[in-house]
Amino acid sequence: MDFRKTQKAQRKSRVVRLSGYAVALALSVGGMLAAAAAEQQYPTKPIRIIALSSPASGPDIIGRLIGQKFTEAWGQQVIVDTRPGASGIIGAEIASKSTPDGHTLMIATSQAVIVSVMYEKLPYHLLKDFSPISMLATTPFILAVHPSVPAASIKELIAYAKSKPGEFRYGSGGAGSPPHLSAEIFKSMTGINILHVPYKGVTPAMMDTVAGQVQMVISVIPAVLPTVKTGKLKALGVTSAKRSPFVPDVPAIAETVPGYEFIGWYSLVAPVGTPAGVLRKLNAEINRLLKTPEFQERIATLGAEPISSTPQELAAFMEIQTEKMRKAVKESGARID
Repeated sequence: MDFRKTQKAQRKSRVVRLSGYAVALALSVGGMLAAAAAEQQYPTKPIRIIALSSPASGPDIIGRLIGQKFTEAWGQQVIVDTRPGASGIIGAEIASKSTPDGHTLMIATSQAVIVSVMYEKLPYHLLKDFSPISMLATTPFILAVHPSVPAASIKELIAYAKSKPGEFRYGSGGAGSPPHLSAEIFKSMTGINILHVPYKGVTPAMMDTVAGQVQMVISVIPAVLPTVKTGKLKALGVTSAKRSPFVPDVPAIAETVPGYEFIGWYSLVAPVGTPAGVLRKLNAEINRLLKTPEFQERIATLGAEPISSTPQELAAFMEIQTEKMRKAVKESGARID
C-alpha cells in the first residue's frame, strides 16, 4: 500500500473525527442553552395539574396547594383537572400524551403504581412515559370497622374474621386503589377470608361502612377520624410500620402482624421529554414551598407529612415501589373485580 495514500487517509479520518466531535459539542452546548432558556421563560401560559382521583381527594387538595404557590411565584394560573375514571387510567393517558413543555403535570400516587402492575395492558408506561419531578408527601391509612364488629384490636378482628369465612366484607374506593391492595395484603398475611366490595370512590365506601352494609374500610386518616370520634366507626390500626403522630393512640397493624406496611404517597411528574430546565425549576419551587409552615400545616390536615426529593430519588423510589407492589399483587392474589 502506498505510504503517502495511507497518511492522507489517516489525516482525512482525523478530520472526520474532529468534525464529529465539534458537531457533538455544538449540539451539547445548544441543548444546554435551550434548557437554560426554557427554564428562564417557563411558564408562558396556564399550567394544568391532572389529579387521578375525585374532587376534594388528597391528590386534588395537594394539587391545589402547590398550584396556588406556583401562581404566586410565577403569575400564571394553575388549573387542577380531576380525572378519577377507570382508576385514574384515563387521566394518566391524557397526561402522558400531552405536550412535554411543563404546562401539563400529574400528581402520581401509590394508586398509579398499583394500577400499573394490576392491569396487563395500559395505554402508557408509568416509568417510561413520565419524567419525575419531586416527592410531595407520604401518609398512612387507618383500618376501621363498624361498631357492631365484636373486635377492639387487630388480633380480635383476625379471630372474628376467621370465625366467619367469606362473610366479612370490606369496602374500598375501587379495584386497584391503595385501600384495596392494603386490605388484600392484610388478608394474605393473616390468612383470613374477607370479601372486597368496590365503590366509585372512598366516600360511598365509608358511608356504607358507617351504615353497616360492609364491616370494614381502610382509608386516609382525615376521612376516617371524624367518624371515629363520633363513635360511628372503630379505628383498630394504622398501615404504617410504626404508629402515626396524627393518631398516636391507634396501634400499627405491624404490632400484631409483623412485617405489614402500606403507605400512601404523592409525587409530581411531567410527560417524558419535558425540558430539563423546566423540571429543575419545578423541583426547586416545590422544595422551597414544602419547607414553608403554611404548606406543612395545610398538608397535615390530610394526615400527610411533606417530603421532598430530587427527580433521581423519585425515579428510584417509583421503581422500588413498582416491584414491591408487583410482588404484593402476586402474593396476595389481588385482582381487578
